Amino acid sequence: MSSVYKVIEIIGGSDKSWEDAAKQAVEVTAKSLKEIRIAEVKELDMRIEKGRVVEYRAKLRVSFKYNPE
Repeated sequence: MSSVYKVIEIIGGSDKSWEDAAKQAVEVTAKSLKEIRIAEVKELDMRIEKGRVVEYRAKLRVSFKYNPE
């Protein structure tokens, strides 16, 4: 039997680190998507206010098993 996977992009944010931003994005997404298989970090950036880093952001591509039911 074959499997089909869907890929989406998500963005997570954290005031601690890029690693924490990516982790938060996956963990929050996993609450509503079943069978997440792979998360690939595509881009990292920071939000800056008044010359200070206030948020680390991670853009990820996430794949999960597609079940049309």
